[in-house]
Parts: sequence; C-alpha cells; structure tokens
Amino acid sequence: MNSWHHAQSAARKWGGEPEDYLAIEEFIDSSKQVIGDVRHRAMYHHTMGVYLCQRIFGTTLEVGRKRVPVRLIAERHILEDLGWLPSPADYLDGMPIKPWMSGAQRRQVPLSVLLGEDNR
Repeated sequence: MNSWHHAQSAARKWGGEPEDYLAIEEFIDSSKQVIGDVRHRAMYHHTMGVYLCQRIFGTTLEVGRKRVPVRLIAERHILEDLGWLPSPADYLDGMPIKPWMSGAQRRQVPLSVLLGEDNR
C-alpha cells in the first residue's frame, strides 16, 4: 500500500481528508528513497518509527474539531502493511554481524571526498 492509500484509509477511520494524514504516512514510507524494495520498512515500520512520528508530528493531529493520536495513525500504517507491529529488534534478529559494523575494518576515504571538490 502506498502513502496516499494509507492516508485515504486514515481519513475513512478518523474523518477529515487524506491530506490531513499524508505527511505522517509519507514519513513512514520515506525510506523508499534509499531502499527501493520491502527492506525499506526496516527503517520506520516498527515501534521506534511510531515513536519518531510522535516526536516529529506531535502527540496528536488536529483533524477538524477532533484530535487523533499520531501513535494510532502510525501504528495503523504499519499494521496495514505488515499485519503486526514489530520492534527494531525483530528486523535485526536475523541480520548477520559484519566486521565493518564494529569498526574493525576501517576504510580510508580521502578528505576531498568527504568535503567535496569545492571545499578543498
């Protein structure tokens, strides 16, 4: 389901227009910018992603004359996609530990790459 369809679903559930919910729905799916397949969900489709939505968008969203908890909007998005609400640990559980993750394999990157050509 894409962000617009999630926003439409939220509007049917809590009222208002899909545009009222779209920023939250797009944030949860924003990881598609980096990873073009379902692995993008490992970034925000979990309990920490719900918490991040609250930090960014506030505890509630004002829709018309009522306030809808942002937590419920974010949780519903994840439930619609996955059917359950995982934690980040659920994603990491089967992830292999690579040597570079501990800093054991350091890569040498020229400073010019880090600063860009214009900042030398």
